[in-house]
Amino acid sequence: MKATDLRPGYACRIDGKLYVITKFEHRTPGNLRAFIQVKLRDVNTGLSIERRLASNDELEVTTLDRRAMEYLYPEGDSFIFMDIESYEQYPLHKDLVGESMDYLRPNSQTIVLMNGSNPLLIELPSAVELLVTDTEPGVKNATATNVMKEATLETGLKTRVPQFINVGETVKISTEDGSYMSRAQVQGESKK
Repeated sequence: MKATDLRPGYACRIDGKLYVITKFEHRTPGNLRAFIQVKLRDVNTGLSIERRLASNDELEVTTLDRRAMEYLYPEGDSFIFMDIESYEQYPLHKDLVGESMDYLRPNSQTIVLMNGSNPLLIELPSAVELLVTDTEPGVKNATATNVMKEATLETGLKTRVPQFINVGETVKISTEDGSYMSRAQVQGESKK
């Protein structure tokens, strides 16, 4: 597969080792040739490396099994996930899941990429909805969205939210950078 066709979540073999792509960026600096910057995680050691690839580089891509799983609870240095079809449980070490757990609350579903029976990577949706557990009181009639304040969400993630957001509200957060996107729409509520 050409380097330009790679995406996060793909597995590829480089120098005989199996890696999972965790970050992909196509760069075109000034008057230089375009290149692909990828962040890879070694499946066996868990170590991350960065690699620069030419646009026309060919890589051997391996197919991974994508399984829908439910996050159950933390246990020591691991997080327990359950396959929603077979009900088999898998402990995923904190080094494997990384910052993904900032976006998952217990009993939420996600996709886990597997190589055989080995979990490799959590594939998050582009956005999640989380409850605000701590922030300064909201300013009444504040409608400007460019004035932000610090907020702590139910998973422990800290982000910046507009002044009008209060404790107990649910907000939509980007999993790419942890930034506030909007208030979560409550079922039965219509947009104004």
